[in-house]
Amino acid sequence: MTETLPGRAVDAERFRQALAVHAAGVVVITAQSQGVPVGLTATSFSSVSLSPPLVSFYVDQSSTTWPSLRQADHFAVNVLASDQAELASRFARKGVDRFAAPTQWRPGPLGVPLLGGVSAQLVCAPHSTVDIGDHVLVVGLVTETNLVSGDRPLLYHRGRFGRFTPHA
Repeated sequence: MTETLPGRAVDAERFRQALAVHAAGVVVITAQSQGVPVGLTATSFSSVSLSPPLVSFYVDQSSTTWPSLRQADHFAVNVLASDQAELASRFARKGVDRFAAPTQWRPGPLGVPLLGGVSAQLVCAPHSTVDIGDHVLVVGLVTETNLVSGDRPLLYHRGRFGRFTPHA
């Protein structure tokens, strides 16, 4: 184990390596901005509060999708199912029409794009944002939920997407 002085941060690569061993659920955040659907993949999704019902995710400040997403009056958190690794990759790529075929989606409440085949959807109104380091913490007030299936979740671990297999 490498020791550091109190109050000194580890280097970025060492930090990345340590975080890679943490398995995270995968979501795609979608919204409509000026009539155009936008979306991005996030592995930083978390519940924040039950009362009021709040959720959060982080987005890189350099994200090309963030300016459009920030302008939306609602967004959806699409909780991906275990067979949706390609969808997660598609929404993580730059320079591709993320909503073109084979992506299946439909307009939901207030025109928010809802993805097909997901495990659950949470429609949210923006609650607050906070700049933290090189990311933005986005908190949303959940205004509607839709449990689509009880399928196994898609996970992200060591830089790869995978499936959860329950211990017998």
